[in-house]
This record gives sequence, structure tokens and C-alpha cells, in this order.
Amino acid sequence: MNLHDWIDELCDVLDLETEVDEGLVGDLAELASDTVDPAAGPITAYLLGYAAGAAGAGPAGVEALATRAQELAERWDKPVLADPDDHDDETEADVELGFDVSDEDEEEE
Repeated sequence: MNLHDWIDELCDVLDLETEVDEGLVGDLAELASDTVDPAAGPITAYLLGYAAGAAGAGPAGVEALATRAQELAERWDKPVLADPDDHDDETEADVELGFDVSDEDEEEE
């Protein structure tokens, strides 16, 4: 037995009529495990399937959902407001956020 056989049997047991792109789901799960957390892989695969089912998505819809999840996983550890060309770790984010997050107890020089 191989992975495709497992998928076919599992779909029968779960009473599902669907096709699975195991490469797409596996790659997404691996990416989430590597960039987010080891447990994120199976959870991501589950949520992708849940979203696809809820949307009644066909293969193209599943691929579009997977692309959105992939983009999120790829930028997971990057600050939301970060400028990719700016490597300065100063208080640039304070200005962008519109408030100062520095320690108020610091003495002024």
C-alpha cells in the first residue's frame, strides 16, 4: 500500500467523494511545520481541507486557498510593518505605529 491507496481508503471510511493533491497538501504542511511550529503542519492541512469543504472548492479553489496559507507561512516571523529594505533595528516601528513603545523609565541623555 502507498499514500494514494491510504487516501482512497480514508476517503471511503470518511464517506468522502473528493480528490486530494497530496503533494500540495504535504508541501504546505511541511512549510508550516518549518516556519511556524511543528504542530502547525497537520493543523494547517486540516484547516485547508475544512476551508475547501466549507467553500465547496474544486481543485483550483483548493490551490488558491493553499497559496494564501503558503504566503502567510512564508512571512510568519517577519514583522507586519517591516520594510524589507530596512535592516535598522532602531525604533522605526514606533513611528509607523504612531506611538512610542520605548521604556518610559529611561533617563533622557
